[in-house]
Amino acid sequence: MRASKNHIIGSFLLIFALFFTACGYKPTAFYAKQELKKDVFVDLKVRVEDPQNSVLVKDSVTKILMQKIGSNMVDKKELAVVLMDLTISSVSFSTLSYDKDGYNKLYKANVVIGVKYFDKESKKTKNFTVDGEHDFVVDIGGTINDSHRFEAISKASDMAVTEILSKIAVASFK
Repeated sequence: MRASKNHIIGSFLLIFALFFTACGYKPTAFYAKQELKKDVFVDLKVRVEDPQNSVLVKDSVTKILMQKIGSNMVDKKELAVVLMDLTISSVSFSTLSYDKDGYNKLYKANVVIGVKYFDKESKKTKNFTVDGEHDFVVDIGGTINDSHRFEAISKASDMAVTEILSKIAVASFK
């Protein structure tokens, strides 16, 4: 009886493992790696209204490409196989909630980033946008100051940047 129970469990595990390997499932990072595990040059069009956050977006993209994909970042366009152009398309703030006295209490920062990348090997250009948002609270009766704004845009940008990999993976099928 004991041997048959172990046999059943072993058989179940084998079938389970075969099911997931046979179905061909691959995470989006696998497809993004196929597209971007090359020499990559990232260019950012700096927004005059928000130069500090523009640089943060470029740093976030560079970090995610190096850490999650293993891309080799190059500092000259001529050396790159993949050219990636980033643009902060828009930054906006909206009020989500008011307190009982009518003061703004909860805000949302929304950042939209335009991404264009060109692969010199395949001669394909792909364009898409990603967006990120971040909800935050200010002191009662307070307004959004520069530090609130900077932190909110930074966190919303990080959310948008994490979406870039999945968009690139999806675009690889087109």
